[in-house]
This record gives sequence, C-alpha cells and structure tokens, in this order.
Amino acid sequence: MRGADLLVRTLANAGVTKIFSLSGNQIMPVYDACLDARIEIIHTRHEGAAVFMADAWAQLTGEIGVALVTAAPGAANAVGPLFSARQSESPVLLLTGDSPRGQDGKGAFQEFDQVPMTAPLTKLSTRAETADTLGETIARAIRTALSGRPGPVHVALPFDVVEADASGVTVPAAAAMERDHHTLSEADLRSVVAMVAGAERPLVLCGPAMNATRQGTVLTALTDALDAPVLAMESPRGLKDPSLGDVAHALRQADLVLSLGKPVNFTLGFGAASVTGAGCRWIVIDSEAAERERAALNLGDRLSLGIDANPLDAAGDLIDAGQGKGARKGWRDEMTRLVSARAYDASAPGAGGKISSAQLVAAVQRQIEAAGESVLVCDGGEFGQWAQAGSRAAERLINGPSGAIGGGLCYALAARAARPEACVFALMGDGTVGFHFAEFETAARENLPFVAIIGNDACWNAEHQIQLREYGKDRLIGCQLSQARYDQAVEALGGHGEYVTDLAELDAALSRAVKSGKVACVNVVIDGQPAPSGSAH
Repeated sequence: MRGADLLVRTLANAGVTKIFSLSGNQIMPVYDACLDARIEIIHTRHEGAAVFMADAWAQLTGEIGVALVTAAPGAANAVGPLFSARQSESPVLLLTGDSPRGQDGKGAFQEFDQVPMTAPLTKLSTRAETADTLGETIARAIRTALSGRPGPVHVALPFDVVEADASGVTVPAAAAMERDHHTLSEADLRSVVAMVAGAERPLVLCGPAMNATRQGTVLTALTDALDAPVLAMESPRGLKDPSLGDVAHALRQADLVLSLGKPVNFTLGFGAASVTGAGCRWIVIDSEAAERERAALNLGDRLSLGIDANPLDAAGDLIDAGQGKGARKGWRDEMTRLVSARAYDASAPGAGGKISSAQLVAAVQRQIEAAGESVLVCDGGEFGQWAQAGSRAAERLINGPSGAIGGGLCYALAARAARPEACVFALMGDGTVGFHFAEFETAARENLPFVAIIGNDACWNAEHQIQLREYGKDRLIGCQLSQARYDQAVEALGGHGEYVTDLAELDAALSRAVKSGKVACVNVVIDGQPAPSGSAH
C-alpha cells in the first residue's frame, strides 16, 4: 500500500464518493488509487472550478467536499475560491500535489511552499510529512473542516510521500473524522433562555452554515422553541439583501438579538446602535474567539453575553429546552411580512422594450415550480441579486458573503452530481458566466445537465451602477461587455442553447432548455436595472 492508497482509503472511510479535480504530474498516484477505492473523479477545466464544485457539494450534502489539483501553478489557481468557501462556511478539503520532500531546496520541478499561500484562507494548512502518517493528517484535516465554524482546509502532498510504502498502517475509521461537538453549558443555556423569554421582540440571526438548505428544519424548530423569528443571513449585502426584503426595518424593531454564528460585521452595519431598536441587547454564540472578540469590539456594553459554543449544537440545546408558548405570534407575523416585502413590480415592463430582470426571474420561478425536485443557484452582481429576490426553491446555493462571483456554473454542476434527480437552475449575469465558461464542456462530458439562465445586459452592472450613482453617466469606463451569443458557444461545447429577446418567447425557451436533457444556456437580453434592496422605509 502506497501513501496514495492510504490517502484514498481514508477519504473513502470519510464517505467521499466524488473528487473534483484537474490532473497534473504530481497527483497521478492519487488518481491511480481512486480506481481501486471506486471514488469517481469529475475532471474540470480549471483548478478554481474544482474548489467551487467541492464547496457546492459540501453545502448540499453536509459531507466534506474534496478538490484535488496539481502543485504550484495548479495550487495557485485554486486559491481564490478558498475565500468564498471560508466565508460561506463550507467544509472543503483542498489536496494539492507537491514536489518531493527529498528534493527540498534543490530546485525541483514546481517546487513551491504552498502552505503560507493558503494558510490565511483556511482553518488548517499543512504539508504531509510521511506516508505512514498521511491517513492521520487527512483525518485531522477533515475533522477540522467539519468542526466549529465549518470551513476549508488544505493538505499539500509531496510526490515522494504519496509514492512511499505505507504497508501495515491502519486506515483511520470514520469516527476519527466526525465533527467535534461543543454544546452550551447548563448555566449559559439558562441565561440565554431567560433573556429570550424576557424580551418582547427577540430576533435570532444565523450564519450561512445554519441556512435551511444545509440544516433542513432546524431553523423552523428553533423558531417554535424560542417563539422568536429566526433568519439565516448569507449575502454580502446584509441588511440590503433583497431576498430578505425589508430586514433592516425589522431589525430596528428588535429589543434582543441572538447571534448564532452570524458575524457582527459590515453586513449588520457593524452592529451600530442605530441598526436595532433602542436599548437592544445582544447575545453572541460562536465557536471562534476572533468572532466573539469582533462582536465585543463593535457592540461594546450592548453585548450581554458572549458564549463559546458551536452554533448548531447551541441551536439543538435551545430546541431541546423548548419553552416557546406562542405569545409572540404578532411579532413573528410582522417579521414574516417584512422579510417577504419586495420593492418592485415583477409585471412592470422593462426599460426600452427589453425584458426586465424581474420578468426573467418570474419566468424561471414558474419553471422551478413545475419541476418538482429542484436546486436553485444564484450568482452575480445586480442580476444575481434580482435572482435571490424573486426566486426560491427547496435548496438554494448563492455566491455567499465573500461577494465573489463566477462560481455559479461550478455550483450548478456539483449540484446535479449531488442531486441527480433534481432539475438545477442557475441564474447568473453575463459577467459571471465568463469566469468558468469552459465548465459547460465538463457538464456535457460528465453528463451532468443543468439549465443556466444568463441575464445579459452587456456590462458589469454592479460596477456600472456605482459609476452612474457616484460619478455620473459621463464618467462610465471599463464596465461594458459585448452582447455575446453565449448560447451558440454552449451548443458548440455539446449543450443546448436558447437566445431570447422577446418576453413572449421566454417561457417556451425555458421549457425547451429543461426538456433538452442537456446542459443548457438560456441567453436572455435584459434591461439591466439596478437590483432591489427591500421595501422602502
């Protein structure tokens, strides 16, 4: 048994069935080992795409998502999406090839110290030392990724380590890779329950790892247990997240905010006193000391409790405590009304006779509702926000708090791999689709069809809107794109293409894309309106 075999058997024991990868010299032993372990390799066209796919897989399955890339330039290409995975709290294991340890300092092919490059973006970044300890290294990395606030980890794999003999070494069991639990103490649980019970208008805010896609009915159960509204926040637009309607107005009414893993940062206006109701108190439950310290810095004496615990475990403790009595129905209904508010008319005609973003998203929503099982992917700047505001599905992936765009195609491909019976709809702007356009070929080759809907306004509209607002229409520069025929390019890559400029043709084009059975691109010319940001208050 080689180090590579020990590595792959450890992954198999962790439940890994698929690895997202782009090949390279140093990782060929791992590819070879995957044959015997029956782990499927989905081979991508860019290393960054592999990480985005592992991110989406982790979010939808709750398992570790694995990306495998080659050394140095391959590792460097994979770095950017680690930021998105960290901000989205996704447990991703990035495995990178590496030059042999025995040639350190000699100028080996692609010799490069990768650990300092990935360390700021990961919970753990390390270089494997020996073949016989490789299983333990991988097990520690997986457990770290899954525990506390989930997030990405990185292990560099020197070629001589994965090639060396590891015979007789015990493969780590699945139990060695399960997440650590960190529950509330009895005293902390009593304090939290008492403060929530004593509030008139408590509000619970959760981070990305606690959203409904990833935790199912946990938030609903927590709402009933505390008799308090619970919101998961996962957009960089925070209080201006259009999918949360007029959440800013809602927060201004709260007299107690319980943060379950939701960072008190720019997305919450840094927790300023003006963000909440007068005299509002805060409870922050987080497993990361840095986030508790940030909350203390931003909230000052308005922070009543800062508790070291895992938010998911704490939610379970609070659900078990279950003292909600239904007395706050009015407050909960008001929160539902505010979060559901929308500041636009989806039926209003688009500017200049073009299809509006709201009309396009409404048409996609009709397809989602007709599809049965579905997964929704939203990615991009202005159009991505329109997509979040106007569409919904049982499971949703967005580009997350990082504010990075470009992973939407990769999320959609991985979503189809994770949910093979679902119809996957990926809404994105024309800027977004260009980052990883070649992954349409991956989807066609791997037979992982989904429907990509492009809101094509021929510009980087988020930045275009900033220029209009801040500098004026005479100072527009560097944000224009061509009205490209992305649909024809997708057809050339083996998929199905539709081009739509007339609203009357939109529903039929979307239906043909769904029924094609291929990865599909519906390229829709839109008017490029700025995104909504809740209702007017």
